[in-house]
Amino acid sequence: MKVYFLGTGTSQGIPVIGSDHPVCKSNDRKDKRLRVSVWIYDENFSIVVDCGPDFRQQMLTSDCKKIDALLFTHEHADHTAGLDDIRPYNFKQGAMPVYAHERVIKNLTRRFDYIFETENRYPGAPSVKTIEVVNNYPFQLSGKNIIPINIFHGSLQVFGYRIDDFAYLTDVKTIQPEEIEKLKGLKVLVVNALRIEPHDTHFNLSEALDFIALIQPKATYLTHISHVFGFHADIQKNLPSNVFLAYDNLEITI
Repeated sequence: MKVYFLGTGTSQGIPVIGSDHPVCKSNDRKDKRLRVSVWIYDENFSIVVDCGPDFRQQMLTSDCKKIDALLFTHEHADHTAGLDDIRPYNFKQGAMPVYAHERVIKNLTRRFDYIFETENRYPGAPSVKTIEVVNNYPFQLSGKNIIPINIFHGSLQVFGYRIDDFAYLTDVKTIQPEEIEKLKGLKVLVVNALRIEPHDTHFNLSEALDFIALIQPKATYLTHISHVFGFHADIQKNLPSNVFLAYDNLEITI
C-alpha cells in the first residue's frame, strides 16, 4: 500500500497570501504546502481523504486517475471545498461514494445543494453517493477494512481512519483512551503538528510527540503544518529519528 501526501499545509496553505514571513518566501519546495489531504492506494484500492480547495491541482500533480471513494474527516472548508472538482471522475466512474459523519453530510448538502439536488438537476453537476460513518463501526472499501477513529478538533468531532497498519489523523487536539486503543500496533502514523506554540484546536509539536510516544508506531509523519512552525529543513533536524515532517508529493510505501 502506498500513501501519497497531496497536501500538508494548514487552512491557508504555504505561502500565505500577502505574507512576507521568511517561510512563505522560501525557495525550498518542501516549504510550499497545499491544503491537507492524502491519497492511499494499491493495485486494487484507491481512496482520497479530504477534498480541499487545492483538489484539482493535487489530482493533476499526483496523476490520480481513479478514486474508489472520498473519506471526509470533517466539514471545514480546507477539507471539503474542492468537492465540485470530482466531476471528471464522475464522467468516468459514475457517482462518487462519499464517507462522512452524518453532521458532515448535512453540512455538504447545504453548501453544495446543487450536487445533492434530486429534482431538476443540472446535467453537469457532480454526483455523489453518501455513506454515513459511525464511530465503532468499521466498514469495507475495495477489500480493505476501514476503522474510524473518533477525535476532537477543539470541541468539534472529527474522524481519523485506520487502514491495516496505517492511520491518518488530522486536526487533532484531544482523543479518548478507548480511541487510542484502536491505534496500537501501527507501522505508520500520520498526525497533525501545527506549530511550536500551543493552539486551541490543534496539536502543537510537543503534544504531537507526546501522542506518538503513547501510540509507539514504527514511523510517524507530521502534517497540517503552519508557516510559523519554521523551515522544513530546520524542523526535521530536531525531530526524533523515527518522526518525519511530511511534505507535498511525498510518497511512502507501507
